[in-house]
Amino acid sequence: MEGTVKWVDNALFVGESGSGHSVVMDGPEDLGGRNQSLRPMEMLLLGTGGCAIYDVISILKKARQRITACRVELHAERVDDVPAVFQSMNLHFIVAGNDLKESQVRRAVELSAEKYCSASIMLSRAGVTVSHSFAIEAEQAN
Repeated sequence: MEGTVKWVDNALFVGESGSGHSVVMDGPEDLGGRNQSLRPMEMLLLGTGGCAIYDVISILKKARQRITACRVELHAERVDDVPAVFQSMNLHFIVAGNDLKESQVRRAVELSAEKYCSASIMLSRAGVTVSHSFAIEAEQAN
């Protein structure tokens, strides 16, 4: 995996992945930024959520669960020191579908947390307390 991050000005940066996709990162105004885009640590948080939700959806589809929607709500706390690393992170999955089995959703979340999600496992091994939770919503009738 490769990538490049280029400084534009002040606290504004453009990152480009090895696959050719770009993303803008900016800082808050009090740190010289213009608050025009995600902060780098927000990107790390969202990337972790993206990694985990991909796993959960894939596992549920393989288990033939009739999933119609899924989101992961992320909450992280950072230490009040420099570097302001993540201290804890919770990934809360909200899964919707028809006749979803709670045991299958639980297992998908557990497998992501313990075996498949490279991002959350890496953070956990680095000392971040990473927790996972879930809720199931019934499919809404139209």
